[in-house]
Amino acid sequence: MKVNGKNYTSIWIEDNNKVFIIDQRWLPHEFKIVELKNLNDFCSAIKDMWVRGAPLIGVTAAFGFAKSMETDNSDDALINIKSKLLSTRPTAVNLQWAVKIMHDLLLNVNKDDRVDEAFKKAKTILEEDISANYRIGKNGYEIIKNIINKKNANSLNILTHCNAGWLATVDWGTATSPIYYAKEKGENIHVFVDETRPRNQGAQLTTWELLHNDISHNLIVDNAGGHLMQHNEIDLVIVGSDRTSANGDVCNKIGTYLKALSAYDNDIPFYVALPSSTIDWNINDGIKDIPIEERDANEVNFVQGKDKDSNIINVDIAPEGTKSRNPAFDVTPSRLVSGLITEHGVFEANLKSMEKLEKITKGQI
Repeated sequence: MKVNGKNYTSIWIEDNNKVFIIDQRWLPHEFKIVELKNLNDFCSAIKDMWVRGAPLIGVTAAFGFAKSMETDNSDDALINIKSKLLSTRPTAVNLQWAVKIMHDLLLNVNKDDRVDEAFKKAKTILEEDISANYRIGKNGYEIIKNIINKKNANSLNILTHCNAGWLATVDWGTATSPIYYAKEKGENIHVFVDETRPRNQGAQLTTWELLHNDISHNLIVDNAGGHLMQHNEIDLVIVGSDRTSANGDVCNKIGTYLKALSAYDNDIPFYVALPSSTIDWNINDGIKDIPIEERDANEVNFVQGKDKDSNIINVDIAPEGTKSRNPAFDVTPSRLVSGLITEHGVFEANLKSMEKLEKITKGQI
């Protein structure tokens, strides 16, 4: 995707295995590129949200494994790297997925070959993420086109929540991929962007993406979505996922569940866009069994912004001494999900359809 007219991905590798990321903590006010040089850098990048979004977290972890092999390629190091990376964030299943792939691969590789094999595999995971998200866009475009044709309209209004854009993946994004693909096909798309408190990832990241890629959009407060749905201003809801259970329950940024309820009540399609790597086939009850990360209460009590002198500052919005809760995710029950847009096609959020998807992802059909 583009930033100031230049193509970027959210993470990339240059000569001598140097790994770079866009440091998302400072967007949209400052565009910063950071090199991740060691395991601590990669762990900090994931934990402190220099990078975020389930697919990107997985890719970052893969490169964290690879980069760490340059300084210590021992079996003990494999155990230590695995442990440290897994401790960074609990909810996004792509982290566990990527760490398992890298650990299991390198455990069976000669120590002298571990650096080369690790970077080779990490690059493959990166390339597959781009390919998967492009195909999500292509599959999601069919939904967009069908709704436009059904409504006999020349435009479509889409609501999205949080940032499931290219900044949450390597490129294209998940929820935004059908939007970008539709734009390339000449469709007239308008996006309503939830601000997504408490970190305002919709306001700060999704709007920044859409602005740089010439997508028509409005920023709205989180509580406006239901009102717009009641007044027929939204045709379709597309969100991403940090972990989806085997029965189709969807864990995503806090507030997603409320959007799904509003969409259901107003008979508006509610789709989830995700690569199959975000599905946890070991969990059959998302509400009961998906671990929900509870983050620092300061994310609720303080808001980051830019003052009149263009300084980035944190502003306290609550009385001193106020105690806050900050669950980072919620789970939308499968019954509220119209469908799952994956790289393998669009699937219903039920056990029978998910079983078919699992067989496809495992190469059984």
